[in-house]
Amino acid sequence: MRILIVEDSVLLREGLSRLLADSGHEVVSALPDASRLLAAAADTDPDLAILDVRLPPTFTDEGIRAAIDLRRQDPRLPVLVLSQYVEERYAADLVAQQGGGVGYLLKDRVTDVADFLEAIGRIREGATVLDPEVVSQLLTRRSRDDRFARLTERERAVLALIAEGKNNAAIARLLFVSDGAVEKHITSIFQKLDLEQDDTGNRRVLAVLAHIDATAAPGPVGPAAPQNGSQR
Repeated sequence: MRILIVEDSVLLREGLSRLLADSGHEVVSALPDASRLLAAAADTDPDLAILDVRLPPTFTDEGIRAAIDLRRQDPRLPVLVLSQYVEERYAADLVAQQGGGVGYLLKDRVTDVADFLEAIGRIREGATVLDPEVVSQLLTRRSRDDRFARLTERERAVLALIAEGKNNAAIARLLFVSDGAVEKHITSIFQKLDLEQDDTGNRRVLAVLAHIDATAAPGPVGPAAPQNGSQR
């Protein structure tokens, strides 16, 4: 897989590059900020882009906004946001974009290299992979969409697992129910959220977006924002 990386920490950037190279992938570009991202993507034609959320010069939301711009330039390009922070508004915007696979993982919660490599493979194949903490923060925000109140507790649990990118079989194992029960829950979720049938597989993501597109005022979730760009 040809991978483009945007990470301002030189140690993390080099470490991630080495990990990916040792796993048989090719890092076609490793950038310290997003200023040359669009040009680099056009020049190198990567199969996947990995970006941090907070990048120079302000260390706020440059990375995730750059990821959204990148998807606008090439909607087919899979994108993984890898950060310590959840930028709620832009996370919803990124997942809402149609196109290739998308992921949002938290650095501190990536504890297994094999799981990380499996995740980037799924994103490359078009999956949506969200860290459970990202899902929790997004779905527990007070929403102005009254449809959320229609869901039962079990349906909300199924919805959260859908948002993490789990398939029906995985959801059934985690909730100790049958595959048929999961399918019934999913059908009910779609009906209660007024989502139409389609053949693209995107209804799972749309079901999640039905709750996060009208969340409370956006703001980062996690440690306090660094004041000078040195704290990560």
